[in-house]
Amino acid sequence: MTGEPARGGPALLGSYARAPVTFVRGSGCYVYDDQGREYLDFVAGIAVCALGHAHPAIAEAVSEQVRTLVHVSNLYHHQPAGLLAEELVRRCGLSKAFFCNSGAEANEAAIKLARKLAYRRGEKDRTTILACAGSFHGRTLGALSATANDAYKEGFGPLPEGFAFTPFNDIAALERNMSETVAAFIVEPIQGESGVHVADRAFLEAARRLCDERGALLIFDEVQCGLGRVGPLFAFQAFDVTPDVITLAKALANGLPIGAMLVAEGAIDGLQAGDHGSTFGGSPVPCAAALAHLRVRDEQRLEERSAERSDYLFGLLRELAATFPSVLEAPRGLGLLVGIPMRDPYRVADVVAEMRDRGMLVGSAGGNTLRLAPPLIVTNAQIDAFAVALAASVSGMLTRSPDH
Repeated sequence: MTGEPARGGPALLGSYARAPVTFVRGSGCYVYDDQGREYLDFVAGIAVCALGHAHPAIAEAVSEQVRTLVHVSNLYHHQPAGLLAEELVRRCGLSKAFFCNSGAEANEAAIKLARKLAYRRGEKDRTTILACAGSFHGRTLGALSATANDAYKEGFGPLPEGFAFTPFNDIAALERNMSETVAAFIVEPIQGESGVHVADRAFLEAARRLCDERGALLIFDEVQCGLGRVGPLFAFQAFDVTPDVITLAKALANGLPIGAMLVAEGAIDGLQAGDHGSTFGGSPVPCAAALAHLRVRDEQRLEERSAERSDYLFGLLRELAATFPSVLEAPRGLGLLVGIPMRDPYRVADVVAEMRDRGMLVGSAGGNTLRLAPPLIVTNAQIDAFAVALAASVSGMLTRSPDH
């Protein structure tokens, strides 16, 4: 279709409410549409493009791997998956890795591992997966059953049984709900979809203690908040609470589809040969991209850089909340995963559209919250540009408001 303008696909199923823009290329923290317009990307593919768009190290790794070996399935070994597994378990301190294609699949694997481990230990009634109110763990039927938002579930029943919920950051409720039937407690250290809510360290410490006392696995869903999004490579490292299982995806290969489940030594017998699998999971190309991502992260010392950018961003957002107290609340979040709650009657959807018109891409999350997840390579100058655009957008909304 050379020479024709890019456009959306009318043959695509309408399962997404896509914005009226078609992107054709990206570079660093910017993407460009089919009209040649530039946008500063503070969504990063929903926390996926940690190194920004078209990073040369990722492109080179993918190109080289495509020329070498694309796919052999998991009937055989191949070097990229083996190397990536070694790198991940070395960096997190757990024991084994399982690869799949997405965060939902990683959580499905974790659910199956927890139940099968209890089964193998002779605890056949220990089947409950306990999750948190406000949780989001994916859209497959199993992961959806561990997701607290009923709006995502409507019309898809009957869903798999054996799931229960407990309030987020409520230690007393967790004590009550951690029954002898719980095979695993799955929790996001920072809930993204519900509006960017950070777990209390005391809550995660209590979860670790209760899982140890009552024989359940502790699963950290780091699909959105892991891989440097909140500072350290793994979100659990920011809280100093080590889980039995970590699920990852999104940023791992900086845009290529891959998910991972990392498992501590005491839980690796949960899944044995034939128990679970994935045709494309851990294929050579996304694994090569993930290895390149980890190398770049080390070379650029992204943990330190992200912490500095986070402090700078939060400072500007607090100033904006003080300037526009009738519209914006104080920001919440950790690292470069940020939520900015908006006060009624102002709607986050209007800000998202207004910012897009100003050449800024931002996201939204539950509870009328603006969600920011910029590339970890974002600069202070780019943060300044974002803050200027947000101030102009909010000011414009106030000017147009009938109550102004």
